Amino acid sequence: MKSLADLKVQLYADGADKAGILELYAKPYIKGLTTNPSLMKKAGIKDYEAFAKDILQTVTAKPISLEVFTDDIVDMKRQALMINSWGANVYTKIPITNSKGESCLPL
Repeated sequence: MKSLADLKVQLYADGADKAGILELYAKPYIKGLTTNPSLMKKAGIKDYEAFAKDILQTVTAKPISLEVFTDDIVDMKRQALMINSWGANVYTKIPITNSKGESCLPL
């Protein structure tokens, strides 16, 4: 059986629990992190920006993907650029459709 180091895939941890994110961040086989507004809402997080910036104080050496949280197609680009400015390791996700089912492809 191959070891995790021999795999040709990169494992990213997905979640919205700060302790869990930081625990997985320390694991060498986790190559990056990701979260999204739905997970944060389920975790009871009320301030997406404050939570993300808090995590980014520690998560500096691995990529982290953060998703826009606006449902307004026009505002998504502005918000994506804002989120991306939070750190050199931040990658911003834009959904294919918003929660209303509207396509985000024009972006």
